[in-house]
Amino acid sequence: MYWEEIKRRHGRHTYVSTLIRESYREKGKVKHHTLCNLSKLPAAHLERIKEIFLGKGKRSGFISQEKITVTASREYGASCAVLSVAKDIGLDKIIYSRLEGWRGNIMAMIAGRVVYQGSKLSLTNLFADTALWELCGHPEGKKPDVEKDCYFPMDRLLQRKEAIEKSLAEKHLKDGCLILYDLTSSYLEGEYQDSELVAFGRSRDGKKGHQQIAVGLLTDKDGCPVATDVFKGNTSDQTTVSGQVRKLTKKFGIENIIFAGDRGMLTPKRIVEVNEAGFKTLTALTHPQMTDLLEHKMVQLGLFDQYNIAEVYDPDRPAVRYILCKNPDLEKEEKEQRLTLVSLTTKNLNKLAARKKKTADNKLSAAAGAILAKYRVGKYFCWDVKDGRFSFSLDQEKIKMVESLDGCYVIRTDVDKKHLSKEEAVCGYKRLAGVEKAFRNLKTVSLEMRPIYHHHDDRIRAHVFLCMLAYYVQWHIQERLKPLFENDAQGKNRRWSLALALERLKSIRIEKCHLGRLSFDLKTTPDDEQRQILELLHVLT
Repeated sequence: MYWEEIKRRHGRHTYVSTLIRESYREKGKVKHHTLCNLSKLPAAHLERIKEIFLGKGKRSGFISQEKITVTASREYGASCAVLSVAKDIGLDKIIYSRLEGWRGNIMAMIAGRVVYQGSKLSLTNLFADTALWELCGHPEGKKPDVEKDCYFPMDRLLQRKEAIEKSLAEKHLKDGCLILYDLTSSYLEGEYQDSELVAFGRSRDGKKGHQQIAVGLLTDKDGCPVATDVFKGNTSDQTTVSGQVRKLTKKFGIENIIFAGDRGMLTPKRIVEVNEAGFKTLTALTHPQMTDLLEHKMVQLGLFDQYNIAEVYDPDRPAVRYILCKNPDLEKEEKEQRLTLVSLTTKNLNKLAARKKKTADNKLSAAAGAILAKYRVGKYFCWDVKDGRFSFSLDQEKIKMVESLDGCYVIRTDVDKKHLSKEEAVCGYKRLAGVEKAFRNLKTVSLEMRPIYHHHDDRIRAHVFLCMLAYYVQWHIQERLKPLFENDAQGKNRRWSLALALERLKSIRIEKCHLGRLSFDLKTTPDDEQRQILELLHVLT
């Protein structure tokens, strides 16, 4: 290991790089590797280190590696990068224009949720292993107080929620734009006796036996989150639509938008409410609605084609268009799923029909109902209970009719063709998958919104809003890293993901070093991969 000073002249200026390096041989050739770059240390520190390394009057020399000790190492790269992106997109100023302590704590929790996930308490316990809190204004080596530095700032954040969402809407939503909206649920741990939000309801997490909340998310056409709301756990999707429309018009002041929601969200009644607010809609028809169109001969099965998108106008409502699409992959998936469920249902109903001992009719009916409810294919079966015996048959005509619609779907919109072509309508509806992706990121390992341990309604609202802001930062990070992902290999050779990019940045660390009686911090020099990630994120190294 040796000391080296490299001088470079640029115009009238001379720049000096001070490096600690080591030499090694590779295939018979002598090569050099930089262990650390000391160039940014104060001149007095450099002189002292140089004296210990070399002795006065010498320019280069060697020192035993044992003379340098490292007593602490903290993660720096990922926290710094996420905070830099958050500041670059102006999120810190949107949260609050003044530089106050609570704003720094909110930024720490937002970045911490992207980098580390977990609870607020666990984030404060990382104070000795990450520079995150220090980057947000906390003294090095002192543990933040979870009440003062996490919960109180969350209360302040909730007070600013409406203003923050309005700023995000002004930045991302314009008159006439496409807005995506969807609803999900998230389960909670513990008991909640006096909550107006927590309730048992239909779990979209598949988590039975847990109380839950419902979470609505508004995004722009690209899936960038703009606003969120928390509803009671047993709230149905469609009942939240009118509130979102009022928010867009009265709070955000947006006009002439296209409101996109799935078929369970934008029911005929909700479409009327959205239209009355002056908005247009984009959604899809349910299977019964598609069947109704076929029965009234408004569309024919032959119009569904995977290569050519057909378009039909509603004769009773000329402003409404139906766009007919077919997806062969979806066709295969629906057929296989139906065959599996019908087979399982038939197997269980056969056991019920084969009972030799007579059973009360009401008990047989209850048992049959439980089987049909479990597999949700009761519409394909005709069954009867008489004199303690159970019998059933498959409704082949019904199955044949449903099979004819496998892979078919109909997009419904009342937007004029001049402003939204049939191709744009299909693409716009498919973008609802972006909201589903946002929910997956919010609820699973990416950001870990669930399970929720807060026991006060306002803290629950603040927690959900904090997670949305973390996803807002994560969304921008993913957008900036697109070239990295798009140029990646495929299949088993695929390397890059957001999680791996953050892990690579985590290995950029700040080391507490000691050389004799001198102590100083050294930051890891990024390697080529890390520099590429930082450059894509527009983060200066």
